Amino acid sequence: MQRRMNKLGVAFRPHVKTTKCIAIAQAQIAAGAQGITVSTLKEAEQFFAAGISDILYAVGMVAPKLKQAAALIQRGCALKIIADSAESASAITAYAQEHKLPFEVWIEIDTDGHRSGVNPNGEELLIIGQILNRHEKTLGGVMTHAGSSYDLNTPAALQMLAEQERSLCVQAAVRLRAAGLACPNVSIGSTPTALSAQQLEGVTEVRAGVYVFFDLVMSNVGVCSVNDIALSVLTTVIGHQVDKGWAIVDAGWMAMSRDRGTQKQSKDYGYGQVCDVSGKVIEGFQLTGANQEHGILSQVNPCDDQKITSRFPVGTQLRILPNHACATGAQFPAYYMVYDRQVIGSAMSRFYGW
Repeated sequence: MQRRMNKLGVAFRPHVKTTKCIAIAQAQIAAGAQGITVSTLKEAEQFFAAGISDILYAVGMVAPKLKQAAALIQRGCALKIIADSAESASAITAYAQEHKLPFEVWIEIDTDGHRSGVNPNGEELLIIGQILNRHEKTLGGVMTHAGSSYDLNTPAALQMLAEQERSLCVQAAVRLRAAGLACPNVSIGSTPTALSAQQLEGVTEVRAGVYVFFDLVMSNVGVCSVNDIALSVLTTVIGHQVDKGWAIVDAGWMAMSRDRGTQKQSKDYGYGQVCDVSGKVIEGFQLTGANQEHGILSQVNPCDDQKITSRFPVGTQLRILPNHACATGAQFPAYYMVYDRQVIGSAMSRFYGW
């Protein structure tokens, strides 16, 4: 990903919410990343404590969180926050003026109708910009996230959305500048559009997160293969329901998460794809159901007549590939690097909370 951004001539600011792991973020920065993106202020605090100071908090800012954000800035963190409403912008500038504290605020732009952000062609964009401009050097740029890219599955559609994401966010910046408002940063990104963009004229940086592991949703989107997925959950067969054709494993939704992101895609993987302990996909078998601590492994496309008891005896260890790497990773306190069935090095801790 870093090589791709270098070739496209833009900075890369990885979204570390996927891993919430200092060791992995440090590896991304060593590879050339310029700053990080976070989704919680807890993440910002943890990564700043580890020595990473250039941080974009990419969730809309509201008044109750300003004190926590301000504390980071006062300790020397180059924290950027975002706003997508006049109410949010007004709360930020009021706090900044009262406490004589500079905030750098980026306006979130809606480039695909997916979630948050303001219309790049709407009047609200300029209103927010003007509110932020009342406090010196508050407006730092614009940013967007084309999350609807997760709903696509062809190179042509992904390239089209990547260009839409780029052009509309750049257009918002152009409108702000034409109104006499400084807008030095234009930040875009999602893993599918970052891997599909053909050119990034006018963009200063790209953000992406799940690429670092990939997952089954990304495989369905078409930006990786199932064999590219780096994250898996180790589980063990603990029993059977022979008449139902089930093997019971000790990985339920507490291990895999309740994310069923592949359910609306071209291939539904249930709660995850079953692999052998070395990570090789076992075709036709998935984690089709999940309770809190129990997972149900069954055959989804009959491809052999072998009984479930002989195919997966009690004690068999397996790996399950996740639908959504961010959600599955969040169920665990650490990652283990595995090569050829051997754990390499020490566990890499991750953290939780807001």
